[in-house]
Amino acid sequence: MITVRGLYKKFGKLEALSNLYLDFEKGKSYAVIGPNGSGKTTLIKSILGLVIPDEGQLQCEGTSILNHWHYREKIGYMPQFATFPNHLKVGQLMEMMKDLRPGHYVLDEELIQAYQLADISNKRFYTLSGGTRQKVSAALAFLFSPPILILDEPTAGLDPYAVEILKSKIQNERTSEKLFMITSHIMSELEELTSEVAYLDSGKLRYAGSIEDLKSSTRESRLGKAIVAMLQRQPEKTTV
Repeated sequence: MITVRGLYKKFGKLEALSNLYLDFEKGKSYAVIGPNGSGKTTLIKSILGLVIPDEGQLQCEGTSILNHWHYREKIGYMPQFATFPNHLKVGQLMEMMKDLRPGHYVLDEELIQAYQLADISNKRFYTLSGGTRQKVSAALAFLFSPPILILDEPTAGLDPYAVEILKSKIQNERTSEKLFMITSHIMSELEELTSEVAYLDSGKLRYAGSIEDLKSSTRESRLGKAIVAMLQRQPEKTTV
């Protein structure tokens, strides 16, 4: 569904992405992980069209995304930190997003209901807590039932009850042939929500494959320990 071929991006002297090859297939859920500065954010922003790579190709369903924007209608994006115009009301934002995506779609308002966002539709964003902003952001990501969902640290700032609601939503949607790309520093959470892992380090791909295969090959029972074992065993390897 999303194909990355030879992606290269440099910011000044920093190589954010270096000859990156990846395939993200529909019906699968991917953990995109790595240390700070590994290239995760640059990869995600490149897919969203917010960063233009210096070299390489990005395709969505076989079509290059360069100089195109219609493919973004297929993506639901939840950033790590949700920023909205402070004086906009929650209800106004929801209506504005619907106006920006005219056409035939079936709205998915499950999270709006689960998080009781209708009760705060008249509240302005500057009055909301960080956790409530995250709830709004999650609801917007799923609102148009997109086939591709990119969730960047989706549970950050959420209370435990809200976390379980979102995790349940992701787990249920994984059965519907959608593509999920999720970043998180919580390995146990990723094991619950994803089946595949792409590990980046210094802009290079160190591992791409199933979580179960990685745990089996390293003889570790947990994802975090499996990654450590893989890095210690293959410190110079750039692709798998």
